[in-house]
Amino acid sequence: MTAVDMTQTDPLPPAAPETAADDKEAGNSGAGSSGVNWWHEVKSIVLLILAVLAFHSFVAKPFYIPSESMMPVLLKGDRLVVSKFPYGWSYVSPSFHPLPFLKGRILGHLPERGDIVIVSPQNRREDYIKRVIGLPGDIVEVRGGQVILNGVPVPQKVLKPLRVAVDGNAPCPPMQFPGALVTDKAGKSWCELPVRQEVLPNGKTYVTIDMGPSALDWYGPVRVPADHVFLMGDNRDNSADSRAPLEENGLGGPVPWEAIGGRAEFITFSLDGDSSWNPLSWLHAFRGGRAGNSLRPQSVTEAK
Repeated sequence: MTAVDMTQTDPLPPAAPETAADDKEAGNSGAGSSGVNWWHEVKSIVLLILAVLAFHSFVAKPFYIPSESMMPVLLKGDRLVVSKFPYGWSYVSPSFHPLPFLKGRILGHLPERGDIVIVSPQNRREDYIKRVIGLPGDIVEVRGGQVILNGVPVPQKVLKPLRVAVDGNAPCPPMQFPGALVTDKAGKSWCELPVRQEVLPNGKTYVTIDMGPSALDWYGPVRVPADHVFLMGDNRDNSADSRAPLEENGLGGPVPWEAIGGRAEFITFSLDGDSSWNPLSWLHAFRGGRAGNSLRPQSVTEAK
């Protein structure tokens, strides 16, 4: 019987252990694939901030209404969009106004009468919002609350009193609106305001508030210098505008067109000021019917 060869071949030699150099290389490879490139992250954040600032400076920016000076078209608590390009760009165009006064505008255009604009007073680095009333060469005066342009009274018509709902941002303070606080049969509080429709020479029309005689009802006459505009608030008795001196936080007369930062376009949303830190209260703080409202004045051929 033939013998079968049961001899086994030698097993494969054991794998050589990894060297320290191999371990180090592997460790470096793992850190490179899973670590954070902090320089890249910081650079991305900086570029994003610069892009936002550039958009705010040259295209459009959000704006918050902090006062009642442009009632009734704008209420305290309104958020709106201001476009930066309609009048060109000046030293006030960059966000936060880091530049000193520089004469002239790039691709500059004068505003139209009736436009609502943001403006920076000469002695402060902040923005006001007012309406353009007078242009270069105009003679502006106010007599008994009526605006007179170039010797011609701006047409006015007394309208039915306007009721604005009272809330945290529109409390109807008696110092500003004496006797205006009323309560309806359902117990809801309103600010009942006397309003007038004005029509400027170019046909732009809007509504103003006139609470009666005040120091701001008499002004001028003054001639608007070249490259200047005359601005007024729609809440005529409570507006620090071109009629008020700089010492009283006003604009101190006609302002240089370089101080105009942009044109108000539309309301994005509005808050009534009655919210708290509780997130559940935020939804109730939104005022209804204001989002999307255009801030461009309507045009008519004559006062209605």
